[in-house]
Amino acid sequence: MSTQGRVFVVDDDAAVCDSLTMLLEVAGYSVATFSCAEDFLKTCAGNCAECSIADTSGQLMQGPTNLCSGCIIIDVNMPGMDGPALQHELHRRGTQLPMIFLSGYGTIPTTVSTIKAGAMDFLTKPVKGSVLLERVAEAIQLSRQIKDQSVEHRAAVSRLASLTGREREIMDLAVTGLTSKEIAQKLSISFRTVEIHRAHVMQKTGATNLLALARIALVAGSHRD
Repeated sequence: MSTQGRVFVVDDDAAVCDSLTMLLEVAGYSVATFSCAEDFLKTCAGNCAECSIADTSGQLMQGPTNLCSGCIIIDVNMPGMDGPALQHELHRRGTQLPMIFLSGYGTIPTTVSTIKAGAMDFLTKPVKGSVLLERVAEAIQLSRQIKDQSVEHRAAVSRLASLTGREREIMDLAVTGLTSKEIAQKLSISFRTVEIHRAHVMQKTGATNLLALARIALVAGSHRD
């Protein structure tokens, strides 16, 4: 299967789906097409983290999830749920795949609203193949960045999850630059106790120095369970 990236096309026009599939597959992308928003949502209904979608070759590829590298090309005007409504629902489900909108007659308000809601671009049909491929390449790159950040965030949160309440408290103070002596005074505990907790924090998080520990805390977003 292609390693270029995954592209999900949601458009009720079969001819458009066919032409986009041909264009994208020649460029090396895996493609899955859907004739309506409802079919696309059913594929990952209620469990976007574990759904699978078959590409045009019949191979299974991971569905539109937070950690899936790819993008979605969405038609604006479709029977039933339209493109902007699909965008809203995907955001509600936590899907972070970059979205590119296509429309035969998009209005300025629609264009503005989709872009404000986070769409990568809003293109007018018929779109030049070179332009679409350029936008898709940008979307795939953004998707990979999002994926890397998500993986790093989860790893950081997992490391901090093993800390006790006191260890977390001391870590939070340490990454602000306070010395063990200053932390001990602030928490009314002994210097030795602070040093022991700091050692445990470094061991549990795998941080080799204070800078690395601060990075872990930053990436985790000061998450507390």
